Amino acid sequence: MEKRRAIYPGSFDPVTNGHLDLIQRARHLFDEVYVLLVVNPEKQTLFTMEERLGFLRQACRGMAGVSVDSFEGLTVEYAKEKKARTIIRGLRVTSDFDYEFQMAMTNRKLSKQVDTIFLMPSETHFYISSRLTKEIASLKGNISEYVPEFVAEKLYERLG
Repeated sequence: MEKRRAIYPGSFDPVTNGHLDLIQRARHLFDEVYVLLVVNPEKQTLFTMEERLGFLRQACRGMAGVSVDSFEGLTVEYAKEKKARTIIRGLRVTSDFDYEFQMAMTNRKLSKQVDTIFLMPSETHFYISSRLTKEIASLKGNISEYVPEFVAEKLYERLG
């Protein structure tokens, strides 16, 4: 029997507890989940690709069936390479839907073999975003509920 594989792409700048919640939810649905750090040329990141990859690897350490990787190119091409037929995307609020729907339809056009599934985080994480977390950290607010402790330390260090 073929393994059910999914790709969960993102810029993860930085990885949040909301991201980790979605990874665990996806893992319940799929045999293997590839957490894929992708380059988004439209986003100005606080952390380098190497730093974000390190955060993801540390945060996902010990999660059975979860692999962390990075890729420059189309996510559907990575999915084909890994024989994954599903891309996981998170929806927090209705404002996410328009962009995510457009992306899903574009990916479907690029590869009919790869489909997109939208997952919602749990009620305790639905409002968390990397952008908001960085903003709170820059104002010296408490972000301990939003990101892993090692990420919080690096955020406070970077944002001074």
